[in-house]
Amino acid sequence: MKGKGFLQLLIAVIVVAAVAFVAVFGIGKDKSGSASDVKLGLDLAGGVSITYQTVKEDPTSDEMSDTVYKMQKRAEGFSTEAEVYPEGDNRITVAIPSVTDADSVLEKLGSAGNIYFVYAKGPSGVQNIVYTDDGAALTRSMAEIIENGDVVVDGTDIDSAEPKMYQDQYSGVQYVVALTFNAKGAQKFAEGTSYAYSYVNSGSMENIIAIVYDDEVVSAPHVSAVIDGGEAQIQGQKDMDEARILATTIRVGALPLELSVLRYYVEGAQLGANALETSLIAGAIGLLLIILFMVIMYRIPGVAASLALLFYIGFMVISLNMFEVTLTLPGIAGIILSVGMAVDANVIIFTRIQEEIGTGKTVRSSIKLGFSKALSAIVDGNVTTIIAAIVLYFLGSGTVKGFAQTLAIGIILSMITALFVTKFILNAFVNLGADKVGCFGEKKGYKKMRIIENFPKFACISGAVILAGIIAIIINTQTIDAPFNYGLDFSGGTATTFTMDEALPSDINTSLDAKINSELGTSAVISTIEDSKMVTVRTKELSTEDRAKLINIITTNYAVKQENITTESVGATVSGEMKKDALVAVIVATICMLIYIWIRFRNIFFGFSSVIALIHDVLVVITVYAIAKDVISVGNTFIACLLTIVGYSINATIVIFDRIRENMAEKLKNETVTDVVNKSISQTFTRSIYTSLTTLITVVLLAILGVSSVREFAIPLIAGILAGGFSSVCIAGGVWHLFGKKFKSED
Repeated sequence: MKGKGFLQLLIAVIVVAAVAFVAVFGIGKDKSGSASDVKLGLDLAGGVSITYQTVKEDPTSDEMSDTVYKMQKRAEGFSTEAEVYPEGDNRITVAIPSVTDADSVLEKLGSAGNIYFVYAKGPSGVQNIVYTDDGAALTRSMAEIIENGDVVVDGTDIDSAEPKMYQDQYSGVQYVVALTFNAKGAQKFAEGTSYAYSYVNSGSMENIIAIVYDDEVVSAPHVSAVIDGGEAQIQGQKDMDEARILATTIRVGALPLELSVLRYYVEGAQLGANALETSLIAGAIGLLLIILFMVIMYRIPGVAASLALLFYIGFMVISLNMFEVTLTLPGIAGIILSVGMAVDANVIIFTRIQEEIGTGKTVRSSIKLGFSKALSAIVDGNVTTIIAAIVLYFLGSGTVKGFAQTLAIGIILSMITALFVTKFILNAFVNLGADKVGCFGEKKGYKKMRIIENFPKFACISGAVILAGIIAIIINTQTIDAPFNYGLDFSGGTATTFTMDEALPSDINTSLDAKINSELGTSAVISTIEDSKMVTVRTKELSTEDRAKLINIITTNYAVKQENITTESVGATVSGEMKKDALVAVIVATICMLIYIWIRFRNIFFGFSSVIALIHDVLVVITVYAIAKDVISVGNTFIACLLTIVGYSINATIVIFDRIRENMAEKLKNETVTDVVNKSISQTFTRSIYTSLTTLITVVLLAILGVSSVREFAIPLIAGILAGGFSSVCIAGGVWHLFGKKFKSED
């Protein structure tokens, strides 16, 4: 048996080490699969965000979806990690993360004007372009060219434009733009190239078809053949970058809808390099503390769980790469929750094993029974959370989708890790000879708690906290004209952009923020891009007087001319539509979880009680936002925080309900329902404390070590975890007992 155990443990160590190696160092020169290869969203990597509005007031859903698709293709010309999503009925936002040369991107992206292929000199005999020292240029406006009938095709005739590279046997590597026209465009282009090709050997302007975008000639190729198949190539690009830019420009003009720029800004990394570094440090320290805790409390099972947890974290990193998930701050929230649930599953299993050992069974039989009895609680807790993640992904948008993706991946991996990886490693240790009771510990009993008898007191405590939140909201509404301290993402505001002639001062973020705070009495989000001289200052909406003060601060302290300063209004990045989608998603997810719990527990009161506990936790978190308005604001992390608490709360409650269900089936004749509920909560109390503690470790470290934006997320999350632990132990069981007593008369 020891030989088998050694082989099992060797396999486990090799697999864990291999997964950890890939997660840290990756595979190959590109470091594929590593943490450094994970795509980062705008809130972590910085970049450019541009919002367009359709010129057409009421576009159809098909027009919008086609435009979003083509805008996605356009944005991918600048970054494969770019995201394009609709806002409401007539707006489209393009987010391009990890952009270092923002000025260049903004210049090349331009406005979404139309694209035209025009005769340099058409059948009308009028010359439309002329060559200058700077290249080709129009001799007259596009309106005149269109009126004169010298347009061959326009953007509506183009299906696609892609950069290509191929090896030519005569001239070597060629960089081209491959065009595909629709049926109407193919016919028009065949007619146009037929005319131009008739002058192929003349060297005249008639042989040229120029490509014009926003009244500028971007290319003026000669026609070397009649093209009648609906496909063409534009040759002569010096490299792949030039071909990509031209292809992107053509795709822009091929949009189904005409767009105008509503707003744009450079989005500096909200967390930034320092924030990412401190978050990773907090995560590493938290992981070490969790491993130490598990080993001390559970001995050999704790060692097995620690190895499994390392496997889980490594495979989570690999999965983010595998599924090309763009990691955002809400996505990190999903990972934190799934790590907590991974630890929780192990705690449930190990507690069961210790209980079985306490009844006198052998270690081997206790392990088998422990996994078997823990299965239903683990499956039910994880399935309800997965249901929530699926609903949030399909009904949510933006930050909600990011949260749902990482949560779903994390939950599935955590369940597999706990039920299979931990079990495999644990059996390896047992086969090596670690099958003594002292290696596992035992639980011979539990301290009986009188939860139901004290339920009215617990309800009063919760009521008092929630009442304090209501009072704070009323006071805030009177003093700051809003229930919470809304961040820029929710309230909108003013964006002021300026470009310096010299390199940016290294302390510009802190120094400018301090000056604005001193002069205007408000904080600012200051965004800069590496190797760029552009600075964007975002604040709450400023009055005319305050805008003048801000401009004076910039011109006085940074030697910027007033004509180089632009001030514009920036709408909420989390739009009304997104907030509505998030609310609908949470409500639908809650209903789906309620239905699942009803079916699994065969008792609707379990579902209602779970939802009441969930609402309790959300209200406590909202109370924290209202009371701590001077410390934390309601921004884009608000939704992520509430979603994290929803997942955490429902899982913690289900563990207790699973034990109530089991004990009700084995209820003795002299036991009342009150006795059963008290016993169930008492038996799972240690698990509730340990799970809350291990989840809190990382979040508290984030609150201590993280920068302000991370802290704004961590502080309410701490309150939510504490509220979730309290409600699962002190509220949920009492509410279920109250329902049962009122409608079933079981006591």
